[in-house]
Amino acid sequence: MANPLSKGWKYLMASFDNKIDENADPKIQIQQATEAAQKQHQQIMQHASQIIGQQKQLEMKLNRLVTDRDKLQEQARQAIQLADKSANEGDSVKAQEFNNTAEVFASQLVAVEQQLEQTTALHQQAEVAAKDAVAKSKESEMRLKEQMSQIDALRAQADQAKMQESVTKSMDSLNQFGTQDSSVPTLDAVREKIERRYADALGAQELTQNTVSDRMAEIAQSGTDMRASARLAELRAEALGTSATPKGQLEAGVEDAEELIDETSTPSATPETASPEADAPEASADESEKK
Repeated sequence: MANPLSKGWKYLMASFDNKIDENADPKIQIQQATEAAQKQHQQIMQHASQIIGQQKQLEMKLNRLVTDRDKLQEQARQAIQLADKSANEGDSVKAQEFNNTAEVFASQLVAVEQQLEQTTALHQQAEVAAKDAVAKSKESEMRLKEQMSQIDALRAQADQAKMQESVTKSMDSLNQFGTQDSSVPTLDAVREKIERRYADALGAQELTQNTVSDRMAEIAQSGTDMRASARLAELRAEALGTSATPKGQLEAGVEDAEELIDETSTPSATPETASPEADAPEASADESEKK
């Protein structure tokens, strides 16, 4: 029976890995895949270079052994010739020495030939391995180029997906303004605030228009307009030499305008105090008639 703790730990690790894969940034994963592919290619190239280097080393050793073999063969041949010459001259001691030297050269030659044979076999194996390593390195290079092109395509797709997500998020923010950030007001809240302020302003304006001072200002303005109309009619009549407006109506209009202005300017005055002021326009009108 499996250990529950070990089983639970494996489950947690698998769940944790799954969460990491779900929340991981695709561009980071692409970068990891790129580094892994480059590392693998680098390892293959390094291994191939080592094999080729070993083949080159065996080749140099083989050339050196061939040189040593040729040299020993020449030295052994010269020793035999000198021994034969000494024997023909009757010098048996010298002939024996040359023969011994020739035997030494022959022994060395045998050892070199054995090394040469072994090195030749190793060189052939290394040559085959080097050719295979070169082929694998070329294959790895082609595979790396293909992977890099795929990685570039994936990176472009990741960028496009990220931009699309940004556009979608922006559109959601426009449709539901302020729902993503609690510090930003919503459109409904802003609209309600503006409508409330506008309604308060309309209410204040309505109250202002209904005040006593506002009514007094309207009455005063109306009196001023009446006096201006009457004065304009008088000037027109004087300029044209005609009586466009009867004199009684003109005086009555002036008196009404002055009374209206006086009433608005002194609303708390009594009838006794208002009568002298009301007689002043009549006096001015009589003076104008006398002139």
